[in-house]
Amino acid sequence: MLAFDTLIAGGDVVTENDIRPLDIAITDGRIAALLQRGAQVEAPNRIDAAGKLVLPGAIDIHFHCRAPAYPQRGDFATETRAAAAGGVTTIFEMPISKPCCATPDVFRSRLALAEADCYVNFGLYAAPGLLRRDEIHEMADLGAIGFKIFMTEAPAGRDDEFDGLCLPNEEELYQALQMVKETGLVCVVHAENNRLLEWNTAQLQVAGRNDIAAHGESRPPLVEALAVATIMTMNETIGANLHIAHVSSAQTLDVFRRYKRDGVSPTASAETCPHYLLFTEADMVRVGPYAKINPPLRGSADVDALWGGLDDDTLMAVTTDHSPFTVEEKERARTDIWRTPPGAPGVEELVLVMMDSALKGRLSIEKAVQLISTNGAKRFGIYPQKGAIAVNADADIVLYDPNTETTIDPTKLFSKAKDCDKLYEGMTFRGKVERTIVNGKTVFNNGEITGTAGDGRFVRPVRENIQREI
Repeated sequence: MLAFDTLIAGGDVVTENDIRPLDIAITDGRIAALLQRGAQVEAPNRIDAAGKLVLPGAIDIHFHCRAPAYPQRGDFATETRAAAAGGVTTIFEMPISKPCCATPDVFRSRLALAEADCYVNFGLYAAPGLLRRDEIHEMADLGAIGFKIFMTEAPAGRDDEFDGLCLPNEEELYQALQMVKETGLVCVVHAENNRLLEWNTAQLQVAGRNDIAAHGESRPPLVEALAVATIMTMNETIGANLHIAHVSSAQTLDVFRRYKRDGVSPTASAETCPHYLLFTEADMVRVGPYAKINPPLRGSADVDALWGGLDDDTLMAVTTDHSPFTVEEKERARTDIWRTPPGAPGVEELVLVMMDSALKGRLSIEKAVQLISTNGAKRFGIYPQKGAIAVNADADIVLYDPNTETTIDPTKLFSKAKDCDKLYEGMTFRGKVERTIVNGKTVFNNGEITGTAGDGRFVRPVRENIQREI
């Protein structure tokens, strides 16, 4: 009789292309076999998955906790516990830290901290904006999952967090993109046109506008769309593995789609986020500064357009842009919207949002899994190690109960920024993340964290596996 460490039995397993009644055998943290349901094997640890959907763990390709910069907001431990509770088994941490993760020394320091503190697997982005070719290649060799660039100036008072990350000038942007191309890694771009953004903001401030609505007016869709057109045009010449972060508007989507349709930028991909799929600028009125996000929440027509972009595969991933802040920081904007930082938590809702949408027929369950797991793994070169339930893949697995509901109650969330999670508060989703398994170990089960700091492993991309067209 075959013997394994763990057997997940009786579940409906979501593979890359279908859903099948299979048992999953795990040994040494990897999937050792996919067996016909009810197969007779030896396994000291048996997990009953009857009535459950068994999913590959979600991969959040756009995540912030900024450790060790602001422990009052969150750190690798608190925010990866939240990830585990949300069915996210791998996070890609952005390079905003204090100082910015733009040198090999800072990269090594963050890596050591994450290895000690993370409850789920993690990748680390680096920032290429210091334009030091040798250091860019060294960070790639250290295992950077990719690089990140902002096309805007650093936020006031946060220069050290963004030094090497913000490149508002085209000549520096061009050089950075060329250097990243040499590494073969993906370059993620926060695309907003800096000059137009600053001009809009100045006009509003001169008019005495500091209300909540002014934030969205300072960053209309044109600001985002114009930046995407710039970077996509630039990349026609360079041909880097370009990825557009958090697409928020129909206008931006149309610009990106034209470049992809015409075949002039085949190596580009793009993502959106759950908050752009569910919420609108009206929610800024509802929850105030807790909905201040860059780019801003848009209108209902933009929401519809983004769902269309997922349907036709123009957008290849849904990711959170999880950004924890404190209530005190957010409440500053009650009297002055310019005084609060942009961002909101969301890692505990990613799987819920997409599975709820699938269970209600908005898209297929298989497509939902592709958008939150498989596609990101392929694009960033960690597939098939991650992003799939397949033999020899890492046993990063989520048991999802489709026969119950989850209502978002901040007192039951795990993010240190749970009191800022106002957008989702009180919402009810179909289904529940029942169990999260990372590298074969259960780290979350029925509302409780069962893992420990250090359970997560560093995820390095395999450069030849990076999918250039997706």
